Amino acid sequence: MAEQSVRWGILATGGIAASFAADLVDLPDAEIVAVASRSRESARAFAERFGVTRAYGDWESLAADPDIDVVYVATPHSAHRAAAGLCLTAGRNVLCEKAFTLNLRQAEELVALAKEHDRFLMEAMWMYCNPLVRRLTALVADGAIGEVRTVQADFGLAGPFPPAHRLRNPALGGGALLDLGVYPVSFAQLLLGEPDEVAARAVLSDEGVDLQTGALLSWESGALASVHCSIVGGTGVTASVTGSRGRIDIPSGFFHPDRFVVHRDGHDPEEFTADPADGPRTSLRHEAEEVMRALRAGEKESPLVPLTGSLAVMRTLDAIRERIGVRYPGEARGEAVATVTG
Repeated sequence: MAEQSVRWGILATGGIAASFAADLVDLPDAEIVAVASRSRESARAFAERFGVTRAYGDWESLAADPDIDVVYVATPHSAHRAAAGLCLTAGRNVLCEKAFTLNLRQAEELVALAKEHDRFLMEAMWMYCNPLVRRLTALVADGAIGEVRTVQADFGLAGPFPPAHRLRNPALGGGALLDLGVYPVSFAQLLLGEPDEVAARAVLSDEGVDLQTGALLSWESGALASVHCSIVGGTGVTASVTGSRGRIDIPSGFFHPDRFVVHRDGHDPEEFTADPADGPRTSLRHEAEEVMRALRAGEKESPLVPLTGSLAVMRTLDAIRERIGVRYPGEARGEAVATVTG
């Protein structure tokens, strides 16, 4: 028996919104009902491209549309608090792109709004929904490599990006950390939870955003995570998890891998590969499917991407920004100060 179709609204019309819409179109139990942009022309062009019947030139109309079950918020993260908050207040369920918000305070406000209005809310951390990442996480949890000692992960783009680019614009939450560094940090915390101490260094642009950042996260257990992000140098986008009895290497694209290799002490290396039935490694379908599963089950958050985990990642990102001296327009002094020590 076919599942009842889940009706989606898409807020914003940029590249990630187009990628998500393309994957939704291929899901038989998903329907894109409406799209919104602050530009009516952009909304109409997007709607025509994906066969969407309603195109709104403002966010409020989308949020008020009663035919929408859930809104995918795909704006720059500087607008996540406003856009997702508008939709939650209007009674819509929300899948919000990452980084979840600019800072922890904004993230806590969204979580509070979701609870106040009894709505579903999830950060679009698609890595957590990836089948191969879930397989890796299960192996680690089952003790395949013993107790986790270290995690290493990097994500860097070669650039160069001009000063006018959104990645260099403080008003849009620019810099490497929130756009790219959220992945290595989220990967480390997926395996080890929230760190007890944070240390970080960065190279800043003339605009005051981080061009590249390195952070060392540590836990009272003795575990360490080394994470790096950059918008001035292309990295291998690799990750490695070392335990007391072995190691797991992801040789490329760690947040959407096509394979990883398990090295167990005393055993030959074992390679795990993605199932072709799961679609391309760049597919966003898995996070969409998780949202729809949760909505049908009446859940208000996803166990794969729990809100407590998203808040914990925001605390770490705030702590890193405090260490490297990055503050965005409108943030009060001390806004990004986290409770993490170090």
